[in-house]
This record gives sequence, C-alpha cells and structure tokens, in this order.
Amino acid sequence: MDKQQILAKIEACGLVAVVRAESSDQAVRIADACIAGGVAAIEITYTVPGASAIIEQLAGRYRPEEIIIGAGTVMDSATARQAILSGACYVVSPCFDPETVRMCQTYQIAVMPGAMTIKEMVEVMRSGADLIKLFPGELFGPAMIKAVRGPLPQAQIMPTGGVTVANAGEWIKAGAVALGAGSSLTGGAKRGDYDAITSVAKDFIREIALARGQAS
Repeated sequence: MDKQQILAKIEACGLVAVVRAESSDQAVRIADACIAGGVAAIEITYTVPGASAIIEQLAGRYRPEEIIIGAGTVMDSATARQAILSGACYVVSPCFDPETVRMCQTYQIAVMPGAMTIKEMVEVMRSGADLIKLFPGELFGPAMIKAVRGPLPQAQIMPTGGVTVANAGEWIKAGAVALGAGSSLTGGAKRGDYDAITSVAKDFIREIALARGQAS
C-alpha cells in the first residue's frame, strides 16, 4: 500500500491501537486480537524496549491489508528513519518536530505529529504532515476539535489519550477523522485476556460507525 492508501484505510476504520507491549510475543497477540476486532492499524510505541525489532517482526508477519504497522512516540528524525527501515507504514509523535516530518516525507511515509494549541496545529499543517495528533486528548475533550474546526475546517485531527468506547462517538461527531486508543483498548493484555481486546475493539468500531451514521 502507498501512503494515501494507508491513510485512507486508517480513516475508513477510524481506530488506531496504541500498543505498549512488554514483548514481541505480546505485541503479536495484541495484533491478532485487534485484527479479530476490526482494527485497521496498531502503533508500537518507542517507549517499549526493542520497539524496532517488534515493528520488524510484525511488518514481516502481517500484510497492510490485515493490519497496518506503525511507530509511536517517535521524538526525532533518527528514530523515524529506524522505524521506517524496520517496516513502519506510518509514524506518530507526541509533539511536532519538523525534521521528523521531513524524514517521513523523504520516504513517503504517513506522519502524524502531536499538537495541543491552534498555533501548533497550524505549524503541523504547514509542514505537510498528514494528520494532527491531538495529545493529550483527555485535557481537552471532544469540544476542542469542534472549536478548532471552526477556524480550521480543513484540519485532520486524531485525538489520543482519554479516548474510550464511551466517548468515541463524541470525538467522531466533533470532527475527529480517527481515534488513537491505548489502555482503554489494549488493557486486557496485561492480564492475558486478549479476547477482551477483540471485544472492546468491536465496541469501538460500532460506536465510530454509529457516530458517522454508517451503522446498519
């Protein structure tokens, strides 16, 4: 898949699983559970030891048609390049680093920098990044997106942090193009309950579809 196809699949599903796995085996089991639940993409964060190796293993195991493998908590261009060479199809940062965006553009990889203010969001948009990661989402709530899209209706925003099944619909109705969900989605892995991840994923997908008016 090329960059535009990757972005289109993420936006069509509307859900990215933010994964802080303790091992490659756990990451694989989370990925399998997410696939079963209909999740389009998972984001392996660079807070995880050996994140590049985990990304490489997952990228070799799954086709993007099954699940899209990305890298999260990418703080600089060197880490972005390492993630891309390991097989990441998209890169997510908690903040805006211009060099990281340029690195991703060089490789034609989707990039989603973090922003908190309208000023930061405008800087992200001017840089040529693909999506704006509203982070931390729990500090603002869905009303932030609605407010931002008043003066910036073209802003493509994906909130992360504080996103749950209970408020997923509110985020989508406010204008979010996709949602990043961490422990609220993958928390079952800590207790070995991967079926719970699949169940919660299905709940997320249902709420997103309902909010978009797509549910049957």
